Amino acid sequence: MKKGMPSLKGQLLLDGGKLHGSFFHRTVVLVCQHDADGAFGLVLNRATPNTVGEALVADLPDTLKACSLYLGGPVQPGAMSYLHSDLYLPEANVLPGLNLGHSLEDLVEIGGSFSPTQKLKVFAGYAGWSPGQLDDEMKRDAWLTFPASLEWVFHAESQQLWQHILVRMGPQYRLLAQMPENLSWN
Repeated sequence: MKKGMPSLKGQLLLDGGKLHGSFFHRTVVLVCQHDADGAFGLVLNRATPNTVGEALVADLPDTLKACSLYLGGPVQPGAMSYLHSDLYLPEANVLPGLNLGHSLEDLVEIGGSFSPTQKLKVFAGYAGWSPGQLDDEMKRDAWLTFPASLEWVFHAESQQLWQHILVRMGPQYRLLAQMPENLSWN
């Protein structure tokens, strides 16, 4: 992170229409860490066809086994991360009420708890940027930003998340949200 550049931790990054052909085309990335050492984020809208139980070889509670597995980014697709929310999380480390974790032992414990207000999203891989890389991408207007919230992180229709947020951002983004996936379809 360069001097004067504010941290994007807790923000959503959205493809602003300039990432066509890349892994990040039409993605929504939650920035979980952004500092002088670089940035770490998770793609929120790339569900895989697999469940957590199919991806992790561990003794998992049934509720955890049935959870959808998301592709968090192109870096280390074998690495596991998760976002966990509950009414009271005193050590939330991404947003108020939202914790990022990487420990399988902690994930199993969370999956075995019986909190009716708990939400959980599990990811394989992540989005990572070296020092200054995300700042440079922001200067090139590769990304749009939008404040993250628990509502967006755990949005029920993750496949349409990119479009839903663009529409919420205002009328100047509606055309981008309605653009066909492939411009030759137009």
